Amino acid sequence: MSRRKYRLRCYKTRTLKYNQINLDGLFGWFRVPAFAFANLEELETRNPKLETEYMKLTPEEIQRYSRHLTLPNVGIEGQERLKESSALLVGAGGLGAPLALYLAAAGVGRIGLVDFDTVDVSNLQRQVLYGVEDIGRPKLEAAKERLQGINPHIQIEVHEVALTSENALGIISQYDLVADGTDNFATRYLVNDACILTGRPNVYGSIFRFEGQVSVFGAPDGPCYRCIYPEPPPPGMVPSCAEGGVLGVLPGMVGTLQANEAIKLLLGIGEPLIGRLMLVDALSMKIREWKVPRDPECPVCGEHPTVKELIDYEEFCGIPKQKEEPTFSEITVQELQAKGDARPFLLDVRKPYEAEIASLGADLLIPLDELPARLDELDPYKEKELIVHCRSGGRSAQAVKMLLEAGFANPINLKGGTLAWSEEVDASVATY
Repeated sequence: MSRRKYRLRCYKTRTLKYNQINLDGLFGWFRVPAFAFANLEELETRNPKLETEYMKLTPEEIQRYSRHLTLPNVGIEGQERLKESSALLVGAGGLGAPLALYLAAAGVGRIGLVDFDTVDVSNLQRQVLYGVEDIGRPKLEAAKERLQGINPHIQIEVHEVALTSENALGIISQYDLVADGTDNFATRYLVNDACILTGRPNVYGSIFRFEGQVSVFGAPDGPCYRCIYPEPPPPGMVPSCAEGGVLGVLPGMVGTLQANEAIKLLLGIGEPLIGRLMLVDALSMKIREWKVPRDPECPVCGEHPTVKELIDYEEFCGIPKQKEEPTFSEITVQELQAKGDARPFLLDVRKPYEAEIASLGADLLIPLDELPARLDELDPYKEKELIVHCRSGGRSAQAVKMLLEAGFANPINLKGGTLAWSEEVDASVATY
């Protein structure tokens, strides 16, 4: 006992007193709260003068967060700061799941969730917030139940809506920071612009197949998403996770990194990924980092911004309005089934691996990105009916437009693709 020294230090701004312990070995001198070594009753017995009436953590929270309280950069003060902080998670899917779990476990006092989807069996491969019993439930209902089960000391707020230009500023302004776990470009640009306009940092993450990205946008003097990606890619150019696939553990890796950045920002510690884009390659297990300075010409965060209010982000990303009638011919899966053996030539514009998962017996497969260079293979059908299909109807619609521009007389889009066929015609065709 002679080598262990105990000292009490009283902070001027509070009555809480700390035990400072000289631990033998590697750790040397560092402050640890006395609660890390004794429960509250024992501590008060040993130190009758200890006052806790101004402390914002309950005895139960002190025990729960004891591993945080022993950290030099966190301690009681940092944990109280987390308790008083708030974070909004846009998306409760692959990235939102680990984000929500770790922010809840860390004790972030108020967590908002934005999502309007239901739990599907295909989510369970990577969205660890949900279980088999949640299939068919609204994601936010299941998420709130799970998060409150992890930490009943925090508040979970649900916004079961699509984030839009009309509601984004009102929702985002209620929180200290935003963590972007979205999977489409329109919402990413919306979140970015709304964060800049409300002055909230944006902890960004994205995933595709085996690769992920993480950064912090919207911080003072730091870049925003538009500084790196001024313009969105053409619609359909980048496959969705459903179309391109994603390694199940990758959202956990990237989402956990986002949670780490969010906690650092809320605590005001460490070196957040401001002006740095982290690239994670799970296949080679390499992590790279790019310096990304703020663009002074950026229309949102630059020296002379021109975007001063939220815009129509679907239009910005070139996404056609749902209510607009297509300018090309379409056919339903029931109509295609009714044609039987007399159906026209059927073209599949998915990737080969997708055809292995679910097939409609197409006569030819040409991936959409290869179609311009392989149009000559379709010359025999240039003046005939030609039905084009994909997974859900999006890529096939683009293919039909290409064929029309190339002079084909009657290309026809199969509405709903293999998903509609599985749901309305033949359930044995797999969905993915």
